[in-house]
Amino acid sequence: MNFVKMHGAGNDYIYINGFAEKVDDPHALARRISDRHKGVGSDGLVLILPSDKAHVRMRMFNSDGSEAQMCGNAIRCVGKYAFERGLAREECLKVETLAGIKTLWLTVENGIVPLVTVDMGKPEWQPARIPVAAAGESFLRRPLSVCGRTWEIHCVSMGNPHAVTFTTGVDALPLAELGPHFEQHALFPQRINTEWVEVINDHTLFMRVWERGAGETLACGTGACAVAVVAARLGLTGRSVTVRLRGGDLHIQWHDNDHVHMRGEAVTVFEGSF
Repeated sequence: MNFVKMHGAGNDYIYINGFAEKVDDPHALARRISDRHKGVGSDGLVLILPSDKAHVRMRMFNSDGSEAQMCGNAIRCVGKYAFERGLAREECLKVETLAGIKTLWLTVENGIVPLVTVDMGKPEWQPARIPVAAAGESFLRRPLSVCGRTWEIHCVSMGNPHAVTFTTGVDALPLAELGPHFEQHALFPQRINTEWVEVINDHTLFMRVWERGAGETLACGTGACAVAVVAARLGLTGRSVTVRLRGGDLHIQWHDNDHVHMRGEAVTVFEGSF
């Protein structure tokens, strides 16, 4: 089976061309191929498949084999792969995901796609639709006790559910200890992605992320969008920000029509067969 390893801001996945390859059990393959010691090593597996609604369809599996609705970093690499491999030749692409059809605008330089901008859609604030086991129109500024500390959290969905908390000393936090307790908390019926965020200034944020099913990753596209819209809604930043992650920067803009656009790199690491 042929594959390509790619990353967006350090969030790395194994990509398989579903037009040419057949994967019978992607859940099992994701666990096996993502193993960083006994497999190729990645945050998960992405299948690029035919679609009757868009240029291509994307299925994304975490390293534990669970399927996610969307991945903002992975979808940029899907756009890059589709254009450079001739699956689609338009510089504006539609990609079908479990979170709906997303529009991508490709930056093309000499036939190569180094940057991709994605319309990530609108933020969902209603707890029942994130989902969070709580009533109301939003879940903002709520206390949550985890590992002996009370955190103020803000929840939103950007295709995936996110819990955002603003604090200091983010770089030194023990995410391996904290992350699983947030992810598996009874408040989150489908588990949760969690972002710890430090405000640098009114247009720059630094974040670390614990992704459900994968653990800490160097970047998370839907997470960066979640952080940006929460920060703007709370008045901590404007609606156009740079989110700094351990794997690189993502540029997020929350437009007046409520759509969130994300721009970031898409990088091919290597190709191989498995």
